[in-house]
Amino acid sequence: MSVGGPLEWIAFAAAVAVVLAVDLAAARRSARSTLLNAAIWSGAWVGLGLAFGGWIAVRFGADAGLTYLTAFALEQSLSIDNLFVFALIFSKTGIPAALQHRVLFWGIGGALVMRAVMIGLGVYLLARFQWVVYPFAALLAFAAVRMLHGGKAEQKLADATCDLCTGWVARFLPVSPVLDAPRFLVRQNGRVMATPLLVALIALETTDLVFAVDSIPAVLSVTRDPFLVYTSNIFALFGLRSLYFLLEGVMQRLRYLRTGLALILLFAAAKLLLVEAIEIPPVVSLLVVACIFAGSVAASWRSRSQTA
Repeated sequence: MSVGGPLEWIAFAAAVAVVLAVDLAAARRSARSTLLNAAIWSGAWVGLGLAFGGWIAVRFGADAGLTYLTAFALEQSLSIDNLFVFALIFSKTGIPAALQHRVLFWGIGGALVMRAVMIGLGVYLLARFQWVVYPFAALLAFAAVRMLHGGKAEQKLADATCDLCTGWVARFLPVSPVLDAPRFLVRQNGRVMATPLLVALIALETTDLVFAVDSIPAVLSVTRDPFLVYTSNIFALFGLRSLYFLLEGVMQRLRYLRTGLALILLFAAAKLLLVEAIEIPPVVSLLVVACIFAGSVAASWRSRSQTA
């Protein structure tokens, strides 16, 4: 059964607009997110995503609700890998903590549009060409291998992206080496110039494009319903800004997190390949994703406590 008719899409679009307005107002009230504030907002966004899953279950049935929750858990887990690269981009471009929330807000706003286009394309290709599952599964396997290389691969991605974006922006606008408060563009000596804030924003959008190439095939292994795929992506993205500030100080301590995310990607690749041969119930997929993620976090903290 297809989930989400025109009324659901319109209602969801209106809800997204309200949520973005609330998020922008909260960001403007606080130049820098405190740990407590980040924890509250992260919990609120996750709670909102789970509540939406409950509404899906009531509106379209338990299987649809479990499918959405599996997709949401998968996207929420994989989105954490974005945070490592975001931290490296902010470090390379010299964006102070007080301005990072602004870049993250507009970066996530742009990702909402980009993900919609990519999800639509992915669903269309899978519906028209069954063989597309093979390159999609290969992309997931490649992403898993990249994930296992950890910090080295992420550092290379951040360096290459920042250098590429700086060069690309410089082709159209001169780039000022000096930050000017929260502005992306400034006028100096009669010339419009880009600030490092704009370079960081474009770098974040570029890396999100790279990560979307991994995460969208992964969520399509769970469901090919456009409404469930897009809403699970968006609810995972909503909490990304708060989650970044919450995990900023502990990201490097999650030693086995990348291993867990790599296993989740490999599970998604296998599920995508075997979708016609083996039907894995939504509850089983949800338990696999949750157990792998929780196990990698628990192993990281146990390893840290033993070496402390």
